[in-house]
Amino acid sequence: MPDRGQLRVEVDRLTKTFGANTAIAGVSFTARDHEFVALVGPSGCGKSTTLRIVAGLLNPTGGTVRVNQRDVRGPVANAGMVFQAPVLLPWRRMLDNILFTAEMRGQPREAVRTRAADLIRLAGLDGSEDRYPHELSGGMQQRAAICRALLLQPSLLLMDEPFGALDVLTRERLAFQLQRIWTANRSTVLFVTHSISEAVLLADTILVFGPGRIRTIVPVDLPRPREPATLRDPRFLDLSAAIREQMESEWAD
Repeated sequence: MPDRGQLRVEVDRLTKTFGANTAIAGVSFTARDHEFVALVGPSGCGKSTTLRIVAGLLNPTGGTVRVNQRDVRGPVANAGMVFQAPVLLPWRRMLDNILFTAEMRGQPREAVRTRAADLIRLAGLDGSEDRYPHELSGGMQQRAAICRALLLQPSLLLMDEPFGALDVLTRERLAFQLQRIWTANRSTVLFVTHSISEAVLLADTILVFGPGRIRTIVPVDLPRPREPATLRDPRFLDLSAAIREQMESEWAD
């Protein structure tokens, strides 16, 4: 379980409407230092909208969001974001794509080159530094995007279905690699997914979304590090089944 340190994210009675449509209504939760929080639920239930409001990319209709003890009024400083598409610059080699974050923040490349090399090693991308995005597999591109997001050691990492476009086996392998990278970096993570097994495998806490709201909050008491054998652990299977039951009952109502 995560260290019970200070609150990194505080969301209180958050609402968002788009015209006559209510995307989220009364969403409240917190995330602490080093905590890995998964937002799980079917498409269209408000997970990504919630994440984008926390990131400062969308304005809420009501409620409050605080990140690092500051009200969110725009794009959040000291936060990294990973989207479903890796969004790598096609004309830059992989290492240059990872270092791009430093360039955008006005930091010299040399100051973070060692950090980039460490992340590349953790992500299993050694030897691919000079390859262009079109020379990388989808999984490799997404690992590079994660390295880029973590380059400046953000206190908060926001991930919006980062493995959603990948096949099942690739996303499972990437989940274990993400766990290894996160363990080494210890950012607080908000991770949006529609995969129940992915949420249980990765998270300390799972927010189970129904339409526009959080139906329940599930603590995950599986020991770390989580290994391939975890997928067959009775507790893993029980948690996955309980969350599936919650989701199915919500959408059957």
